[in-house]
Amino acid sequence: MPDPNRRDFLKDTTLGLAGAAALSATATTARAAAASDRMVVGVIGPGGMGTAHLKQLVANPDVQVAYVCDPDAERLDKAAKLVESAAGTMPKAVKDLRHVLDDKSVDAVFVATPDHWHAPATILACDAGKHVYVEKPCSHNIREGRLMVEAARRNNRVVQVGTQSRSSEHVVRAMQLLRDGAIGDILAAKVWNSQRRRNIGHAAPSDPPATLDYDLWTGPAPMRPYQTNLLPGIWRWWFDFGCGDMGNDGVHNIDIAGWGLGLDTHPSSIAALGGKYFFDDDQQFPDTQYVVFEYPGNGQVGHKKQFVFEQRTWSPYTQEGYENGNAFYGTKGVLILGHTVGWKLFGERDKLVDSMTGKPDLPAHHQNFFDCIRSGARPAADVEVGHRAAALCHLGNIATRLGRVIHFDPVKEQIVDDPQAAPLAGRTYRDGHWAVPKGA
Repeated sequence: MPDPNRRDFLKDTTLGLAGAAALSATATTARAAAASDRMVVGVIGPGGMGTAHLKQLVANPDVQVAYVCDPDAERLDKAAKLVESAAGTMPKAVKDLRHVLDDKSVDAVFVATPDHWHAPATILACDAGKHVYVEKPCSHNIREGRLMVEAARRNNRVVQVGTQSRSSEHVVRAMQLLRDGAIGDILAAKVWNSQRRRNIGHAAPSDPPATLDYDLWTGPAPMRPYQTNLLPGIWRWWFDFGCGDMGNDGVHNIDIAGWGLGLDTHPSSIAALGGKYFFDDDQQFPDTQYVVFEYPGNGQVGHKKQFVFEQRTWSPYTQEGYENGNAFYGTKGVLILGHTVGWKLFGERDKLVDSMTGKPDLPAHHQNFFDCIRSGARPAADVEVGHRAAALCHLGNIATRLGRVIHFDPVKEQIVDDPQAAPLAGRTYRDGHWAVPKGA
């Protein structure tokens, strides 16, 4: 990879004419070497958040965007033109991700597809020798998350999950304060996801747009008829393709909660209530949700931890000053955090002790990913970390869907003593599809 000291070789301005000519030749060679050493990437799913990634990547001189990939021809063309406009070269534009994975010159892929493609694409990419940056939630179900971890480890690949708060200075600082005991022993945490979503209405099956390869978009998920309130972006609210808003926006703060509580395992008990209280439309996930996770620790007083998630996707109001946020309750204080705004730390008797503002740092998260590819270190949002956060979303959604307490074996990663709930830790795939993860 490029030596950072290369950029400093032009500092010496005292060279004579002959020296300057030699330096010019050296500079040309260095630039050519630097270009060949750039990280070659493909962006799979360059719409929505994928476009945000693409804009960052084309502005990075150490990155070459060689591919854009999308089953929608209009999105694909728009993404290719974005790269050409910014970088001066046209990337290869393909609709099938297998073309990207087959190219041995590609070092890494960014997977910003709908949720149902996250795990299949990541596993296929790791097995093809690619490093992966995959959007959150990293999986569509619990079993897929474990298969992603296994794929990353057996191929020795770096897999970074798109929970960019893990690389954001203000959140990192807050977590360090919690680890240093700033609010004492933290026994409970709360996450809230409170914002106004839109009604997606009711729709009947219809023909997909001529620009969309709907069969390819559906991938290994069960085939169902296309309808107009399914795409784009609305897939999040359908069981076959998304994880609801708990897995969409909620997972950011859910991940931070697990980080602040110091969790390195799954909960053992999950209780939930909720449903559709506000929206009369085709959304399948709840718009109102209250989930409680319990971690028994060693069973002794002081070791148990409780984690609460609450969601209202019809409420245009903030809570504790933040639309979406975290509260960490310690024996000596409380820390209130909004990952897109900042945080405040209160000591005993509500005394404001410290505060900091900040926003999610996507460029830093990209850089952490590339740095880890070069060094071989684990990234800030390693796939194992992302798997634990996504599993909380899946468990919360399952418990809400069934309206009762479910019990989970954190080691076997299985729902126990519940024949109805247990299969929901995995999913049904399209029979014989090439992207079905092995072992699913």
